[in-house]
Amino acid sequence: MEIKQLLGEYECKVDAKGRMRMPSGLIAQLGENIAHVFVINRGFEQCLMLYPEPVWDRITNEINQLNLYNKKNRDFVRYFYRGAQKVGLDTADRILVSKRLLEYAAIDKDVVLLAYSDRIEMWAAGQYQQLLEEEPADFSDLAEDVLGKANGKPEL
Repeated sequence: MEIKQLLGEYECKVDAKGRMRMPSGLIAQLGENIAHVFVINRGFEQCLMLYPEPVWDRITNEINQLNLYNKKNRDFVRYFYRGAQKVGLDTADRILVSKRLLEYAAIDKDVVLLAYSDRIEMWAAGQYQQLLEEEPADFSDLAEDVLGKANGKPEL
């Protein structure tokens, strides 16, 4: 099942038991033809990543092709999979996030979900605000570095 482009920022709350209600706008983007099951793990920065299950399966299929006799590959695999767990929506459209993952991301109560491409980042609201405040001084320079044109085509 192909996941279409996910978009948006959503403010949410985590309750004392670690449950967070998924925004209806985000659920609608996922569509009705997909089971609302995710894999959550630690992100590259101090956030959590939510992958719809088909996206997780595709990514891990690639990762599982790595040569584990190579130390850098083993290190990456360990880092990538640490904390990973499958979560599904309950009848109130909530997911349960483990205490350990919440602690890693310094999430107490207020959360911002940032949906892009086919995944969702889960940030402590204060850290997300700090991230926004640390925007590059010249976004156009960053865009040129990342998407600079070669032969009239973006270097993706």
